[in-house]
Amino acid sequence: MPFIQVPYFSFRDFPVGIDCQVEEAVLRAVRGQQYIIGEEVSVFESEFAAYVQADTAIGVGNGYDALVVALKAAGIGAGDEVIVPANTFIATVNAVVQVGAIPVLAEPDRHTCNLTAAEAARRITPRTKAIIPVHLYGQACEMTGFLRLAEQHDLTIVEDFAQAQGARYKGRPVGSFGRISATSFYPTKNLGALGDGGAVVTSDPALAAYTKMYHNYGQQQKYYNQLIGINSRLDTLQAAALRIKLQHLDALNNERQRLAQVYLRALQGIGDLVLPITAPDCTHVYHIFNIRTKQRNALQLYLSEQGIQTAIHYPVPVHLQEAYTWLGHKRGSFPVAEELAETSLSLPLYPGMTETEQKAVLAAIHTFFERHG
Repeated sequence: MPFIQVPYFSFRDFPVGIDCQVEEAVLRAVRGQQYIIGEEVSVFESEFAAYVQADTAIGVGNGYDALVVALKAAGIGAGDEVIVPANTFIATVNAVVQVGAIPVLAEPDRHTCNLTAAEAARRITPRTKAIIPVHLYGQACEMTGFLRLAEQHDLTIVEDFAQAQGARYKGRPVGSFGRISATSFYPTKNLGALGDGGAVVTSDPALAAYTKMYHNYGQQQKYYNQLIGINSRLDTLQAAALRIKLQHLDALNNERQRLAQVYLRALQGIGDLVLPITAPDCTHVYHIFNIRTKQRNALQLYLSEQGIQTAIHYPVPVHLQEAYTWLGHKRGSFPVAEELAETSLSLPLYPGMTETEQKAVLAAIHTFFERHG
């Protein structure tokens, strides 16, 4: 096969015509000249809430703010403990600290890479106030156990579905299970904006009312402030783009799933590769197609030499980050999270990826393992 450059991610016009639709929508919003909390924002919020099967969605500035605002709305604060997976992106844990709470790390499942209720249950103490199941890589967490823990221990479930818009558990969209949930519209997400953006989702009227005030300076009416709030708002131009992309989200996810199936079929039984496993009753929308191998670094280097870009999610687990030494953990504290960090490699996968590009990735991986066993 001739040498071909394959990016890790690329913005493609998929489905064909979506780029033009987004450009036209943004241009209409520009001409409307209502750039902050415009009509496009409120309409998108309604449409996204309906998609997630929740009562309310509130657009905010980014996914990190969505987590902070969700925790704040749920009353999580100083001294409260919040259980989070040890292998999540740092934003999840930072948000806990931002509201004054204490992150309590828990091991992920070594097969799905997601936090499980059984592992979370081991970390519950009298100070535990919330659990954040992260739907990692695009796979829905198994939510029934988390909901049971919430009821048994009077806990708040705050879903982080930044990587999994459109994924489902038992037929129900992620983001609709938690008392309040948070997501990101970072451009490379399955539902991506043209810059930063995020949303808080809830069906609790009290939490919705708080969030609507808190994210906009703590006011319901301009200059009349009931809360000490912040400024974190989804802007009108991003909402206009997201409205178009939301219409195509299922098609975009279907294409990700199709590409993932090609990888799964072609990479079965190759070397020591561990391929993604989807749990029962869960769907996976493959924001990230993550493989694992003890030869991760050598494989990544070889693929790079062949013009194939990859990524590592995430090379350093939370407990080994310099910023979190104060939690008191050390190497060996979370062996599963550490193993994932040392062996995980994310392959190129994006809507619009060509057959030629994917064949190049597969051929290079096969060649590597033929040479290295």
